Amino acid sequence: MKRNLNDLLSFVAVAREGSFTRAAGFLGVTQPALSQAITGLENRLQIRLLTRTTRNVSLTAAGERLLEAIGHRFDEIEAELDMLTALRDKPAGTVRITCGPDVLQTVLLPKLAPLLREYPDINLEFDANHAFRNIVADRFDAGVRLGDTIDKDMIAIPIGPPLRMAAVASPDYFARHPVPQTPQDLVHHNCINMRMASTGGLYVWEFDHPDGPVNVRVNGQLIFNTSAHMVDAALAGLGLAFLPEQEFGDHISAGRLVRVLESWCQPFPGYYLYYPSRKQPSPAFTLVVEALKERPQGKR
Repeated sequence: MKRNLNDLLSFVAVAREGSFTRAAGFLGVTQPALSQAITGLENRLQIRLLTRTTRNVSLTAAGERLLEAIGHRFDEIEAELDMLTALRDKPAGTVRITCGPDVLQTVLLPKLAPLLREYPDINLEFDANHAFRNIVADRFDAGVRLGDTIDKDMIAIPIGPPLRMAAVASPDYFARHPVPQTPQDLVHHNCINMRMASTGGLYVWEFDHPDGPVNVRVNGQLIFNTSAHMVDAALAGLGLAFLPEQEFGDHISAGRLVRVLESWCQPFPGYYLYYPSRKQPSPAFTLVVEALKERPQGKR
């Protein structure tokens, strides 16, 4: 029986994406062509691999067995092809990173821009969201998180300086409300909340002080799942926001936002790039890691 590796690759893509639309986008083909390839594969094997509904695609028992048998082999082939770029004059290939939108803007793009100019054959794909993606299952080369949230079996490399949180509001807001003196005072304020993608719950504001940590569940009229909109709401005088200080840009120094409870916001370890310890890095990935590493002041 004639085997078509393109059809097998199409099956792996649909099985992993759980969607013909997303798989077609990933492979760069049309959805009808992808559906035809899967149907042809099932006809040749004379067994159903996928169960299709109007909204979902799921694997049959045979489909699960086939994915388990061949999925990692395509990954191995792709990894070997990436390694061949070491034989070229200049490294090439695509590096996929999942990270939060804030660290993408403040750390990753500024550090990686010179690399892209020097190596035009290196491509970067960013998945910017606040959810914790499984970088192995979702086939990312690396992810970026705060150090205390990374699994112990991962290699973790610091890529930014220590961070500090900042509680802020606009001068207009504080003209109408008293300035909080302790974190507990926040329960009497209109606070701008964040919905956590990882848990679905609201973020508990975490403060630190020489006398010990204090966590406060705050309330307010606004809830966002993006930090940029929280900053906009604070600038508009709609409440207090609590985020890493660099996300407020120059609004604090320019006086557009007023910082409070600063003694309760102590530095903590910043962002880390992490990836599986068993990963064999490609030349392109190695250059990305070197470009992102945090170095002492004066050695950048």
